[in-house]
Amino acid sequence: MDFAFAAKVFAALFAIMNPIANLPIFLSLTSDMSQSEQRRTGILVVATVSVGSLVSVVAGSAILGFFGLDVDHFRLAGGLIVLLIALSMLHGGESATHGGSGEEKATFNTASNVAFYPMAIPILLGPGTISALIVYSHEAHGAGGYLALGAGLATFLILLAATLISAPYLAHILSPTVMSVTKRLMGMVLAAIAMEMLVASLRSLFPGLA
Repeated sequence: MDFAFAAKVFAALFAIMNPIANLPIFLSLTSDMSQSEQRRTGILVVATVSVGSLVSVVAGSAILGFFGLDVDHFRLAGGLIVLLIALSMLHGGESATHGGSGEEKATFNTASNVAFYPMAIPILLGPGTISALIVYSHEAHGAGGYLALGAGLATFLILLAATLISAPYLAHILSPTVMSVTKRLMGMVLAAIAMEMLVASLRSLFPGLA
């Protein structure tokens, strides 16, 4: 198994979905729930993200082919989306591309089940996450590559589950400063991942640049 590739997948998913930075959003959306209901909601969030991630990995390339899109063009577009998200994180803000627009956020408190919308989609499983998963599924070669992709994805999902299930406890430990620093640090990591996607797509589309 390619441990370096697995670590890259894990780092990308952690930087994009960032459980620590999104923890306050989860707590605010579930503020009127009991701790047991919060944990149950967290489990539903992880289940939704898991299913969406598997669909992106398994059927993402096929869906692109259906629309006549090439993975290199999608990697270029995905890299731009991820870069926009990273720049927003570095400035301490939130990207509407990934987290939804102001009008969409206005429906957060009236949503019948925040586990599916908006927590899982689009806050966690947004365009940046889907783009990264499709690109990495294309880069995985052979059984070892897919095993590394699965390991990186599974490791992140376990961490996400642990974070959301223990959200009521973590709320008393993590300060706003820690969350702010984490967001900016993950923004730097995500910017580097976005540049890697952009450079790889440009090299493939324009071989002369290499």
